[in-house]
Amino acid sequence: MLSISLLEEALFRSDGVGPSIDVTTHQGKLLVLTLGITHIFEHEYLEVSIMGSPDGKNWGTASLVKFPRKSYCGMYSTLLNLSASPQVCYVRVQWKMSYWKKIKASFMCAFYLTAEESGSRVRTAFA
Repeated sequence: MLSISLLEEALFRSDGVGPSIDVTTHQGKLLVLTLGITHIFEHEYLEVSIMGSPDGKNWGTASLVKFPRKSYCGMYSTLLNLSASPQVCYVRVQWKMSYWKKIKASFMCAFYLTAEESGSRVRTAFA
């Protein structure tokens, strides 16, 4: 199983949302999400969450999963259990940027997000 790109690596300067990604072939599965932060300003926070939708249009207000606030470059992983939300056919990334202190400065953060089925690396290694 190859990784699914939920958000291509790019440089972002404001809050935003990614594209709608069809996950119907992964319904009922456990996905490992990997957030890669390749650039972030000092004292900047990045909050990333995954929203789910049955139709790719109505996203609701509650996230399926949320990464803890990050402020350093690195790779971070969390799990998305799609069996807990069987109605979800589409997911999208949503992010917010803020600073530790109340300062007026522009944001700049480069990051990406991928997903793969849990255990897929083990199956590949023994195939």
